[in-house]
Order: sequence, then C-alpha cells, then structure tokens
Amino acid sequence: MSNSKEAVRKVLDQVKADNRTSLTAPEGKLVCDAYGIPVPKEGVAKSAGEAGKMASSMGFPVVMKIVSPDILHKTEAGGVIVGLKTAEDAEKAYETILGNARKYKADAKIDGVQVQQMLAGGTEVIVGSITDGSFGKLVAFGLGGVLVEVLKDITFRLAPATKEDALSMLDGIQAHEILKGVRGGEPVNRNALADVIVKVSQLVTDFPEIVELDLNPVFATAKGATAADVRIVVDFAYVPKPKPRPTEEIVAAMSRIMQPKAVAVVGASAEDGKIGNSVMKNLINGGYKGDIYPIHPKATEILGYKAYKSVKDVPGVIDTAVFAIPAKFVAAALTECGEKKIPGAVLIPSGFAEAGAPELQAEIVEVGKKYDIRLMGPNIYGFYYTPANLCATFCTAYDVKGSAALSSQSGGIGMAIIGFSRSAKMGVSAIVGLGNKSDIDEDDLLAFFEQDPNTAIIAQHCEDLKDGRAFAEAAKRVSKKKPVVVLKAGRTSAGAKAASSHTGALAGNDKIYEDVLAQSGVIRARSLRQLLEFARGVPVLPTPKGENVLIITGAGGSGVLLSDSCVDNGLSLMSMPADLDAAFRKFIPPFGAAGNPVDITGGEPPITYVNTVKLGLSDERIHSLILGYWHTIVTPPMVFARNMVEVKKEMEAKGFVKPIVASLAGDVEVEEAAEYLYQNGIPAYAYSTELPVEVLGAKYKWARGAGLL
Repeated sequence: MSNSKEAVRKVLDQVKADNRTSLTAPEGKLVCDAYGIPVPKEGVAKSAGEAGKMASSMGFPVVMKIVSPDILHKTEAGGVIVGLKTAEDAEKAYETILGNARKYKADAKIDGVQVQQMLAGGTEVIVGSITDGSFGKLVAFGLGGVLVEVLKDITFRLAPATKEDALSMLDGIQAHEILKGVRGGEPVNRNALADVIVKVSQLVTDFPEIVELDLNPVFATAKGATAADVRIVVDFAYVPKPKPRPTEEIVAAMSRIMQPKAVAVVGASAEDGKIGNSVMKNLINGGYKGDIYPIHPKATEILGYKAYKSVKDVPGVIDTAVFAIPAKFVAAALTECGEKKIPGAVLIPSGFAEAGAPELQAEIVEVGKKYDIRLMGPNIYGFYYTPANLCATFCTAYDVKGSAALSSQSGGIGMAIIGFSRSAKMGVSAIVGLGNKSDIDEDDLLAFFEQDPNTAIIAQHCEDLKDGRAFAEAAKRVSKKKPVVVLKAGRTSAGAKAASSHTGALAGNDKIYEDVLAQSGVIRARSLRQLLEFARGVPVLPTPKGENVLIITGAGGSGVLLSDSCVDNGLSLMSMPADLDAAFRKFIPPFGAAGNPVDITGGEPPITYVNTVKLGLSDERIHSLILGYWHTIVTPPMVFARNMVEVKKEMEAKGFVKPIVASLAGDVEVEEAAEYLYQNGIPAYAYSTELPVEVLGAKYKWARGAGLL
C-alpha cells in the first residue's frame, strides 16, 4: 500500500503547491488508480496501429477524442467519434479524426488521439465521502446519476468501513431492489461495488485532507463497478479530532465522581430556596453515607455539618465537588479544587456558553485541563447514583433503585425521567445531567456504566454529540454487553451546510445519525416516552432465541393492529406450521381465526388464554409472544393477569423462558391488570397496541446488534 500512498501524496502536494481546493479529472484518475478504484481505461495513441491495439486491450466499445492544446471544442472540430466496436474501426477513426483536425486548424499542435473505454449499461450509483463536524470521515452510497439530489436515497457509515459495512450499505437504501436486477435486468456485482466503497473509505482515512469525494455515476454491472466521474475536494487545514482518553482512565475518574467517599458542596447554604441548600438537603435526606463538607465564606456550620471557607481547608480527601455558586465565581473555586487534587466537579450553575458567555466556559475548561479535573456540566441539575444513595442535585431526593442508567442534556428532560421512574416504579441506577458538556459527555458515561455491575441498560437523551466518532466507538463496544438507547433531539435540523459535492449536499444531519447509531448497535428512541419505556421494559424481557413472533388475541381488532405494529418494528410474524395450527385449534371455537394471530375470540373463559399461552411457550419453534387481551365478563382483567403470571412461572420452572408482552383493551380495571403483569415480568400496556410491540422490537434490535440471535 505504501507505493499507492506515495502516488496520492504526490498528486496532493501538487494541488497544495498550486493553492487549489480541488483535483482535476486526470489527477482524480491517478488517485483512483493508486487505490485500485476502477475508472474507465484510457490512453493516448500516436498512430492508427497503436489506436487499434489500445482499443482491443481495453475492450469495446471505445470513444476516441483529439488531444490538442489548440482545439478546445473537440466535437465542433470533428475530433470525437463514439461507439467504436472493432480494431479496424479504431484505426479508421484515428485517420478521420486527424484529417478533421487539420481541416479545422491547419497549424494545430496535435499530441495524439485519446482512446477511452465507453461505459455501457448497468445501474448508476454514487459512492462518496464527506467530513462531518461530529463524526469525522463518513462514506456514502446511493442511487447515482441525475436524480441523486432529488431522491436523496443515500446511506452513510463511519470510515474506514469494513466489507460487511459496505455490503450492508447496498441494502440500506430504499431502492435496494434495483441492485438485484428488475424486469429482466441483471443483478449488479455486489462484491465489486462493496470493494469500491471500502477503498474510498480507506483513501479518505489515509488522507484526512480529502474532505469531500464523489464517484458519480459509478456504473454497476454484473461484471463489475466503474467510476465514470471523479470529483475530489481538499482542505489542507483540516485537523481530525484528537483520540479520546483511554477507557481505564475515564473509568477511574468517573468512579470517584459517581461513587465518592466524600463530597464538598461549594456554595452550601442554610437558607431555604437556595440551590446550595437543596443540594445539602438531598445529600442528607437521600441517605448518602460518605462525608459531606459544606463550603461557605462565613458560616461555621450548615444543617449540622461543619463548614469550611475553602475546599483547601478540609482535612480529608474529597472525591467530588458540587458547585452551587454564580457562574462568575466558578473558575476561582475550581482552581482551589485543582490545588486540593479533587478529580471531579459537578457544575450546576448556568450562565455559561448557553447564555452567551462562552469565554466563562472556555476559562473553566482550561482550569479543568490544567489540574485534570473532570467537569460535569455546567448548566445541569446534577446527578443521582442510587447504589451509593447519592443525590448530588437540587431536584428531589430519589430512592427507587433499579438497573437503568439515564442521562439527559436538558434539565427539563431530567425531571421527566425522575417523575416517570417514580410513577412507573421503574427504578434507576443513575440519572445524570450533562448540560453544556464542557468536558464529560455521553461516551464517558458509557465507559463507566459498561463496567458498573448495578447497571443493565443505558438510555441517553442528547441534542448533539460532541465527538460522534468517539461515541460510536464506545457504543459499539458497550452495546455488545448492555443495551444502549439514544433519543436524539433535533431530528429535523436544517443542519446540512451548502456543499460543493452531491454527497455533501445529501448529508442531511439526521440520516447520518440514523445510520451511524444503527452501525454502532444503538437502539434509537423516536420520542421521550419511547426512551423511558425502553429503559423500563428492555431489561425486564429475557433475550429471545429466534425471530418467530406469535400473537394470541381475544379481540380480532387488536390482532390486526398488533400485526401492523410488528411490521413497523421489524418483527417477523411466524408462519404457522400445519401441526401447530391444529394444536391451537383444539382450544379455540370453530369460528376463531386460524394462523397467526391466533384469535381465540371474545367469549372465551380464562382457561382458553391459559391453554393457548402454555402451548405458545412450550413449542420451541415460537420465540416470543404478544398477547392481546379483551375485557369480558367471562375473563375479567385481574383474572387474566393472575393466570398469565402463573402460566409464565410454571413454564419457566420447566425451562421455557421467552419474552412476553401484552396489550390490554378494556375499561379502567385493565390499568391495574397491566401494572400487575409488568411487576411480574410481562411488559403490559392498557389502551395501546403500539407500545408493547415497540418494547419487544427494541429488545430484538439489541439482541441482533449484539449478535445474540
């Protein structure tokens, strides 16, 4: 590969010396040749015989063009002949072109005749690359040609992309069926196309100064893939983001912040209604067992704890300092924390970058770097870590312990997380505010929660990712062990800047997030409610052993809506084998619908639900169950709920463990039934056929991404 790098470096050095921002077509061809990206074969012939030989070695048809610095309008001069099919044709064309050129301009300097392979047929696609502010180098693939910017049918992956990534891109566009050959057309050579994608991704990784690249169109045929046109834009000032800190280093610092033995409250107050008072009360009332040091310029004690003028006056070691003082005083107090060697600061105050004071934020970032203090915030509600009974926040004390770790960029969303967790009895291991993300961001949290035995799922709300590539790499690693759910706010941002290439123009912000999050094994939540429901439901469900989903319903209408939800959430409804269908029919009235959904109809006694669900759990071909309950006099809601929990436990004891979710249609009593089911390991929802299936779909997405299916 080193020779190919040298060849590209030589071309780029010339572009830099000329102070240009883009490459010429011949330079683009040299770069493609160096990296083995197929472009049309071409050469300059100096005689008719040479033209014939050249054309034969390229393969027909060819196009021939006059090469002369004195003839700019080649076609007008009769200097272009297309569609030549034999060596003899090429020899004749050579003589014709030369004759025409002499007629056109007798004294023209003629360098020869260019012979170029003509690309015929195939599907026109685009392969490109862009440089994103958050994710860095991305490779893109989509339908090419004239419609590319109209259809915007394009997909992205982080570069460098693997062969597997590249093949997934071919299926990642809406028009992927076209590549398989439609209406008698031949399918394209998938390997050849994937190969071009991989090589482009390697090229832009090796040369970060290539900020945009378009191969458009690439002619994809059954034989191969050839780039007809190459456009390369460079920016020699581009600097990639620095590598993130080593994971061990992140975990060591985060552990001292999240599980501190001693906490200082800078700006502690005895006065009700002050943030420094709320933080103190929450630490005390939340049951935190470590040392608490209030820091206050005048007080001697606050809420029964000895107060200190500065963190430097505290005799012991301090792990975390929570700040509740105005923005303008933070830098000075943070410097004292640095001198005291405190590894973490939780910056509640607002009035920094979000309020038009970026210089105040830049100042605290510098102090953090100088003393190696990790900064959470500023402009946050603080954080909770329930295993340590730690409520380092001004919100409310919170004590419902569980295994979900949640974070939010916004305080309002943080409060919604607290309220939902309490109301739904979800329980959390942590709730963290990230605010302005002057330092600590989502990937730091991923590194900590990955190794935290108290956390089973990580759910994050974010408006932007400071370093999307670092996040994607962390998420790819973590999601193999624990589900990672992301609610990306600002989906509809008009974030695409005016770009000088097709690929650049197509890089609408959200499509990049969509594709890279999927590539990283992340479950994407579409709404706040979904984020919360996934955080609650995904850890409750066991991991399915296969893709076959079965619906058992007492209401035909629910069955149809549940089927729709399965399609929307990428779940596959099992096609029912004849023997299994016969087995189910034993329990259903003759007018019940066969197949999947299994419709037991409304008038059935509880035993019908019990028998059909037992069969669904015991047959190894079925991998997960969706129950549609209908409130009737014969089977009241709580009777149904108790029966289902009993059947689930009985079958689990026999080794049949499968995910079950339930949708309950009925009067208000179904609310209590849904709650009872949920508390017993069956995520259940009153009045919704979408939510239970979305939760099951999220579990499947994670299991597929983690390679467990």
